[in-house]
This record gives sequence, structure tokens and C-alpha cells, in this order.
Amino acid sequence: MKGMDKMNINIGEMFLNRVQLTPNKEAFIGNNKRYTYKEMNDQINQFADYLQDTGLQAGDRMALVCKNNEYFITAFFAAAKLGIITVPVNWRLSPPEMAYILGNAEVSLVVYDESFRNVIETIQGELSGVTLLEAGTSLDENPFLETITKREKLEPKNTTANDDTILIMYTSGTTGKPKGAMISHENLYGASVGMSHIIDWWHDDIFISVAPFYHIGGFAPIITNFHNGCTSILMEDFDPVTVWKTIEDEKVTTMMTVPAMLAFMLKAIKQMKADYSSVRNFTCGASPVPKQLIEAYAQIGISIQQVYGITEYTGAVSFWKKALDETKGDSMGKPVFQGKLKIVDMNTKEELNAGEDGEIILAGPQVFNGYWNNEEESRKVLQDGWYYSGDIGRVDKDGFLHVIDRAKDIIISGGENIYSAELESILSTHPDIEEVAVIGVPNEKWGEVPKAYVVKSSESAIDEESVIDYCKQHLASYKAIKQVEFIDQLPRNAVGKILKHTLKDNAKEVH
Repeated sequence: MKGMDKMNINIGEMFLNRVQLTPNKEAFIGNNKRYTYKEMNDQINQFADYLQDTGLQAGDRMALVCKNNEYFITAFFAAAKLGIITVPVNWRLSPPEMAYILGNAEVSLVVYDESFRNVIETIQGELSGVTLLEAGTSLDENPFLETITKREKLEPKNTTANDDTILIMYTSGTTGKPKGAMISHENLYGASVGMSHIIDWWHDDIFISVAPFYHIGGFAPIITNFHNGCTSILMEDFDPVTVWKTIEDEKVTTMMTVPAMLAFMLKAIKQMKADYSSVRNFTCGASPVPKQLIEAYAQIGISIQQVYGITEYTGAVSFWKKALDETKGDSMGKPVFQGKLKIVDMNTKEELNAGEDGEIILAGPQVFNGYWNNEEESRKVLQDGWYYSGDIGRVDKDGFLHVIDRAKDIIISGGENIYSAELESILSTHPDIEEVAVIGVPNEKWGEVPKAYVVKSSESAIDEESVIDYCKQHLASYKAIKQVEFIDQLPRNAVGKILKHTLKDNAKEVH
């Protein structure tokens, strides 16, 4: 109706909406603590009061170097209410990698877990003018909680909404340098609606949050859970035995996983007794779920739902579940609610017919705002309201998406993205390496691991161990090369581009 104000979507304010509906329902469980929605909202407002006292304003950045715990939840929603942008940081990164992200995002405040004190102290000299706040888990000292004790619990005034950026999640592209994907209030809300209306996500669900919050696959469910009024169990580290025990103790109904987690959990449940009758399904993403794994879980009475997701699309692009079509388990299912997906020719950008291979492009309320301080890369992927993913796929005659090659140079190992360009950039600085190409090779345990093809400098005595050690000196250990093959020259096409598919065709599984 004319004259009515447009609804403003602020993700922080929406937490209050949930409190009004179910104030006494358990919202978060973790670190031997249990919070109702009202209790968590009170703590969120107290931290918002602290943030205002620090002088941070809407649009300023706050980094979180935290595992999946109540400090992350408190800080994010407090910042969201005030329009302060949260930057979740992968705590597995090496100090130089972490320092780059904090510097690139120009953060004003870093909230970090006590367990990451050493890495923060290592890079403190590069954080001039940045406020550091430790969130401890010890009973004797917790600076995070000390800052909010006795503070006001009043709701702060919201200053940003809708398409204003509220989250920056760092990912990487062909250059190997991390890029900050800017995600808005509307993006998070749209992603929540999209997921809630394609798979079974219920008000009474008890959800284990074990996928790390610095990854969109771990973060997006936070929003969907409070949107639906679910209970989230915050798990800081993945341990398959602990997961099954938690499922039994808390009557867990669902969780988000990656294939490596499912494999470890399957092995564990065969060696222990646990009551998992409460489980309705597990959702699995990051890489395709092997058919045999889906079947193995079906045999123990648990349905597996596959998800294909992208950071720049605020998480889920499509889901497959048995109810959609049990014969389509080799697909990534159908687009999320409100999501739009097309397959286009890589060159002409014209839409292709069903069954034809091309680039996956996406539209809808989930499309991100672009890359932080990187207009050039933003223009490449955002065109006429569509996000060009760079991934290759096809849509079959029944409307099911088949992803052929996820952004081709990304190696997905145990659910973590490893960027070959980043590894190549590091290895190329080694004085004894003339040329290098990195690919992902199959691995039974992790899905894929990185392998380097190296052309040595003349008269070099470099060996495999020294190449791997060099990686570990400069990058997080999980990214390091796991296998090295020395060759005389890299395969190239007529214009000099390295033919990685040739290397992949000749690669063998790494054990």
C-alpha cells in the first residue's frame, strides 16, 4: 500500500524477532554452557554496548579468530545490529596469511580465542591501532566476558539494513590472493529462506554446528537455525566419536558435514555403540558425496542430502535429497527456493539447452555485493544481475544440476578449499624451482590432496621432502603439497598455457 515504509532487513534485529517468539527455547549449547534465545540476546546487546564504547561505527570491520563458540555468535550478532561488518578469519592460516587478511580488510577490532593468543602476538606488530580482545575459556580470566559484565541489555539502534554489507568472507581466485566476498543482510536472509524451503529444516531440529564458521558452509546454517528457531550445538573441533556421543546425549536430528567427516563417522560408529535414532538426515557438501557413502548411511537408516554451495552465493546453490528423485543421487539436485540458475556458453554467454555443458551462472537474493576493494574482479563475475561462477555444469531434462568441474583450480581436501595458484606462487619463489604446476589428486581419506609437478633449476639437488617443508614454512600445514613429481618440462598448449588436465589424467591416487 502507498505510504507504507519498506521493510528493513537487519540480521541482528531479526534475532530479536526470534526472542519475541521463543524466548525460553534453548538456542545454543557449547563449552558446557546452555543459552536460551533471550539469554543469548541479552549477551549480544551487552557486547553491542561495548562496541559502541570502543567508537566502532557502521561500516567499520571487526575480525573474529574464533572457533564455533558463543563468543563468535555474540560478537557477530552484536556487530550486525550496529552495522559493523564481521570478518571471520580461518584460524588454520599461518601468521602471514592471517596478517594479510586483517590488513586487507582494515579491521579495527580483533576478537580471538585464548588458544590463538600466540598467533595474534606473532602478528601484533602489523596490527597498529587495532584493538585486540581475547575470548578465554578458562574460569579465572576471560577479557571478553569482563568487557560486557554489568553492561546495558537494551536493544541498540540499527543503522544498516537490506543490501548493506554486514559480512566479509575471504576466498581466493586465480591470483591465489584472498578476496573478501561482501555479503549483505538481504543475502543472509535470502540464503536462509532458500535453504529452509528446499530441504527439511524444522523448528524442533537440534543441529550440530561443527563445520567451521569461517566457511560459508558453517556460517550460513547459523542464520537458518535462528530463523527457524532451532537449537544449535556449537562444536569447536570435529571428532567422530564425540559427534556420535553428542547425537545420543542431545537427541540431535541433523548436521552439516563434508564427505571426509561422513567417512570418519561411519568408521567410528562401526566400532562403538550409540543411539542415533533421533537423526533424520545429514547434509553434506564441499565436494560430491561418493555414491557408496550415501548407500552406507542408508543402510544404517540415515538419509544424506547433498549441497552445492559457493561463498559468493551466500552458501547453498542447490540441494539433492532422496525425496526429489532418488535416481538422481549423482546430481547436485535443484536450485534453492528463490534461486535462479542458468548454464551459458563460456564465450557467447548465451543460455544453453538441457544436457549441454557450460558455465553455471546464478541470480537471486543470495548474490553477493562484490569483492572488498576489488572492483576489477567484481566486474568480472557480476554482470547484469548474474553471478558468473566459473564452474562448469549442465542441467538435465528433469531440471537437476550436474557439476562437472568446480572452479577448476580449486583443490577440495577434507572440505577445505586449497588454491593451486597460491601454492604455485609460493613454490615459484624457491631458488631451485624453475617451473611448477599444482593439481589435486584423488585421496581415499581426504577426497583430494595437492600434488606439485616441478621443473628443477639446472644442477639442483632439491628433493620431495624439501619442497613439502618449504610449503609448510609459508602456508598452513593443511595446504601443503603432499606429493612432488619432478619432470623435465610442463605440458603446454600452442599459446603456452599449462595443460593441467594432462597432468590430472596421468596422476595416480595419493595414499
